[in-house]
Amino acid sequence: MSYTSYYYFIFLGAAFGLYTAIPKKYKWIVLLSASVVFYLINSRWLIIFLLLATVSVYFTGIFLNKINAGFALAKKGLEKEDRKKLKKNITWQKKAVVALSLIFIFGILLVLKYSGFFVSSVEFFARIFGFNPHFKTFNFLLPLGISYYTLQAAGYIIDVYRGKYRATDNFFKLALFLSFFPQIVEGPIGRYDLLADPLYEGHKFDYIRVTKGLQLIFWGLFKKIVIADRINIFVNEVFGNYQKYSGSIILLGSILYTLQIYADFSGCMDIVTGSAQLFGVPLSENFRRPFFSKSVAEFWRRWHITLGSWLRDYIFYPISLSKPFMKISKFAKAHTSNEYFSSLIPASFAMFFTWFGIGFWHGSGLKYIVYGLYYYVIMIIGMYMEPLFVRFFKAVRIDRNSKPVNALKIIRTLIFVVCGMTLFRADSIKVWFNMIKKVFVGFHGGTFLKDALSCGMDKQDFIIIIIGAAIMLIISVLQEKGLNIRDSLAKRALPVRWAVYACLILSIIIFGAYGVGYETVDFIYGQF
Repeated sequence: MSYTSYYYFIFLGAAFGLYTAIPKKYKWIVLLSASVVFYLINSRWLIIFLLLATVSVYFTGIFLNKINAGFALAKKGLEKEDRKKLKKNITWQKKAVVALSLIFIFGILLVLKYSGFFVSSVEFFARIFGFNPHFKTFNFLLPLGISYYTLQAAGYIIDVYRGKYRATDNFFKLALFLSFFPQIVEGPIGRYDLLADPLYEGHKFDYIRVTKGLQLIFWGLFKKIVIADRINIFVNEVFGNYQKYSGSIILLGSILYTLQIYADFSGCMDIVTGSAQLFGVPLSENFRRPFFSKSVAEFWRRWHITLGSWLRDYIFYPISLSKPFMKISKFAKAHTSNEYFSSLIPASFAMFFTWFGIGFWHGSGLKYIVYGLYYYVIMIIGMYMEPLFVRFFKAVRIDRNSKPVNALKIIRTLIFVVCGMTLFRADSIKVWFNMIKKVFVGFHGGTFLKDALSCGMDKQDFIIIIIGAAIMLIISVLQEKGLNIRDSLAKRALPVRWAVYACLILSIIIFGAYGVGYETVDFIYGQF
């Protein structure tokens, strides 16, 4: 049941109608029931893995609650030194409990998603040392949203361990937090302290809230069906048969794929955010106009925001603030005269693990690891060359924050991003290298228009994509300047508002890439 299918909107409407009609204290039960039904429809018996993760996380939280309660009682009346010893022992117990739970839930993910990659890696390294083993591999069916709910579950456990909040005693409410149907497929990755109250407290029907939710849903459908799915035809042809085309067509395919994945993923986030908003549940922002970024680091602060923040909070900070890395930091400061570079050394190590994690999260293959490390290398080079850039602009007396320089920064960032997205879409690292090579050494523009129109899209398709992309750009520019378009639209007269809504809905119906000549396109990030 795709988020763009008729069945989903029938399902969403039924869930919303029941949610609205039922008494407030039972509304969260409607959300849980709808989430279970949604998961069963899409993954059937694979729901058992979600159930296993939920059970593990629930009992881990309950056990941590008991340990904390026991410590609070036991420390009363103890001397300071005895309290320290007790706290140290309790901390060790809590770490052991959390570690076992994390090993279990991540173990499920690693076996189901990455076992084939691990086996092939072992065989590869064995051949280097003269062995030629052949291990049996299994192709597992992946449970719906496993990469997302695993991170959400892990974040919950770690936050309980850190004392950010107390673990819930209600198993079914925890199950709702991990399985909430609008976000289970592609996120955004939620935090318990932000989602718990909106999920559980229940909300009355609110016309403005519902209207804004529907706005987001239709805007997401416009991005997905009108733009992303139409581009898919061209992208599949170019990336599947790149040998046939010149560098100019490959470059166009790479640019269009970058537009496709943005329209696809951000469109999905609009649909799921709008769906959740119908029930009064605010989901975290996952995109913030990433193509206006002036650096790769800024791009990733604006792109897939919840994944980046999760890795920052649970990988980067724990590693960079750990005792071994604090020692590295002290050593670097003691043996490096430049304070700027000495502060970068420990951060560089922590960033490596973060970006390795980003690449590895996206897929079970060397290509995805290289994809993550590609951005890591670019950012590290930028960080270490920053003093040179400062000196250069000072020497030539150019304001680094002037509009022309910022425009060049945006273009530079877009070049890096398009190159990275080409790697993400290419079948292998070798294919990516050959495609990039062709852009530079095989850039023939003489038959560009003819070749472009031979890749599955006609002039009308290109015109629709250009107009759709222009609309997205105009809206993004206005939002970047601080204009809240949805609030501004809400202040307009009723005929104006509904004229805009009608145009949006009709554009989806008339120009959507569905029916004869088009194929159903799954959400790209739904595969991860």
